[in-house]
Amino acid sequence: MKFFPQSALVQLEFDKVQQLLEQKCRTAYAKARALNIRIHTSIDFIQLELLQTHEYKTLLQTGQYFPNDYTNNITKELKLLSINGAMLSGENFLEVNKLCITIENIFRWFNNERREAWANMAVVINETYYEASIKESIEQVIDAYGVVKDNATPTLFAIRQNLYRKRTELRKLFDRIVNKMQKAGMLADIEESFMNGRKVVAVVAESKRQVKGILHGESNTGSTTYIEPEETIPLNNDIASLKSLTQLLAHHAPLLHKYYTICGIFDFIKAKALLAIDMHAHYPTVGNKSQVHLVKAVHPLLYLYNKLNNKNTIPVAIQLNEKEHILVISGPNAGGKTVTLKTVGLLQIMLQSGLLVTADPTSSFGIFKQLLIHIGDTQSIEFELSTYSSHLKNMKAFMESANGRTLFFIDELGSGSDPNLGGAFAEVIMEELAHKRAYGIVTTHYLNLKVMAGKVKGILNGAMAFDEKKLEPLYKLIIGKPGSSYTFSIAERIGLAPHLISKAKKLANDDQYLLDKLLNRTEQDLRKVEAKDTHLQKLIKENERLKKDLEITLNKEKHKQQIEVLQQQNKIKETQILYLKDMERKLKQIIQDWKKTEDKQAVIKQAQQLLFNQQKKQANEKADKKFEKKYEQITAPIEVGTKVKIKTNHQIGIVESIRAKQAVVRVGLMPITVKLEVLIPVLEKEQALTNNK
Repeated sequence: MKFFPQSALVQLEFDKVQQLLEQKCRTAYAKARALNIRIHTSIDFIQLELLQTHEYKTLLQTGQYFPNDYTNNITKELKLLSINGAMLSGENFLEVNKLCITIENIFRWFNNERREAWANMAVVINETYYEASIKESIEQVIDAYGVVKDNATPTLFAIRQNLYRKRTELRKLFDRIVNKMQKAGMLADIEESFMNGRKVVAVVAESKRQVKGILHGESNTGSTTYIEPEETIPLNNDIASLKSLTQLLAHHAPLLHKYYTICGIFDFIKAKALLAIDMHAHYPTVGNKSQVHLVKAVHPLLYLYNKLNNKNTIPVAIQLNEKEHILVISGPNAGGKTVTLKTVGLLQIMLQSGLLVTADPTSSFGIFKQLLIHIGDTQSIEFELSTYSSHLKNMKAFMESANGRTLFFIDELGSGSDPNLGGAFAEVIMEELAHKRAYGIVTTHYLNLKVMAGKVKGILNGAMAFDEKKLEPLYKLIIGKPGSSYTFSIAERIGLAPHLISKAKKLANDDQYLLDKLLNRTEQDLRKVEAKDTHLQKLIKENERLKKDLEITLNKEKHKQQIEVLQQQNKIKETQILYLKDMERKLKQIIQDWKKTEDKQAVIKQAQQLLFNQQKKQANEKADKKFEKKYEQITAPIEVGTKVKIKTNHQIGIVESIRAKQAVVRVGLMPITVKLEVLIPVLEKEQALTNNK
């Protein structure tokens, strides 16, 4: 991706995102890649890196383990392994072995099922293979402490024995030579040392011609000469040749380099996933065409800052497409115009770097080939205000290079010059960028730029909301209308003298003043409409909540009634069980009495009475239930024509006549004479309801 100027990424604060990413890395490879991250223009590379980060993020959030544990930097050791004649120590080989163990675990983790489920992460190892013989060869020679095993192989055992013998011989020979030279007064205070991997003696300069051997160097002062005695040269040669045998794995150096890179790549992907979790970043839709469609997008650095301070970050929604590809944002100072501009630019750079973005997953991003930026950030000491000449110079570069694959950002277009002349040039610049179909965001206070949306194809307005009563920015972007700068409102709120404000209004251009006043009024009316809409939505949600609560209550009541019915049924069943148990007990007692007594007839009568009484009781209960369904008992005098219930047989009839303490009751077609005391006045339930009405 091309940038203008060179400081574009710094102005968008992408360097701070890189630093946060570098802090998440553990390996030297990943740290270097984070600080030198590549910004792609190929959708295939972008999609792959985004999906790899998304997959690793899913692994972390679901608590799954991925075995990328190797973090040590062994680039020097691997380089030595590639150099003929170089030698690694036992500890070096131990580190190489740990690398091989990690790679083995990674290949085992990616079984057939996981290769399919985590296909984008699996791409990292698709072009290589695991060579088990490397680890086996190392473990045959090196123990768990990095020490070479004496009995690793018969050959190695012989070498180690030969090496030990040679070193012993060398030590004895050196001792004899040193004693001889010491007696002759030829040695310096150091006596012996190593130079260039060879054992040497330290001889005073005056005696160096008396010692036969190879001169390896002198001290800084020249007073001491380091000589390898002639007698020990063959022995030192034998030791050097034996040490060269440690280069057992040199032919695997390219593969080991690849293994080291794989561990670094997975560490880098993990760092991106960890950063995404911190930022609450997501994987959006990515298309090859130029477009910007942000849903609930926030500036990632602002989000982290607010998160740390328990503050809310207000999201922004922006859509730029072929029909409307330049957004002009207006509104008062410190209202969030520059932050909005930077949010769009920073998220675009993050996406094309393979980083997940702080926007809703329903957001859609296009791919841009170049990014142009001009920001005069007066809120930061890192930048100084550009002069108008440099401003025009940058705009010239914008217009010359802009095309349909360009994304540009201009903060305060036309500032730094006479408002009328600067506004005229700003309008020309906007028209040219729109004509070249470039995508971008421009912030401005110029009224002539605000009205361009209705005249120039491809340009639309946006305004940062402002609370005029509280004199506070709302940091909310409203698309489709220009915004007021609230120049006079702010002056009134801060207490500027009224006569000065009035004088300024008279000096202002009438058309500009009236337009700004109209924008001010429109924006405040829109605030009221939005407030009413918010209240309406709140009422709708409250209504939905009450409706759900009512449904839950009704369901609970219905469930309660069902439980009561079941309980009643269970109660009836329990009564029946108790009755049957009582009958069983009584019948067993009758059987026992039958066996014991001689008066069998008395027992039979007892049984008949028990069964008859029970049948009568059941009949009475059945009659009572039938009566309760149709009639209800009332308190009234018994007279001729009164409907009554006969207690003895539960029958219903009508009183035809009364004599003394008896009455004639007609039941159906049959008259029955009964005592008045066994009669109960009743009324049919339907008739009772009619009477109550």
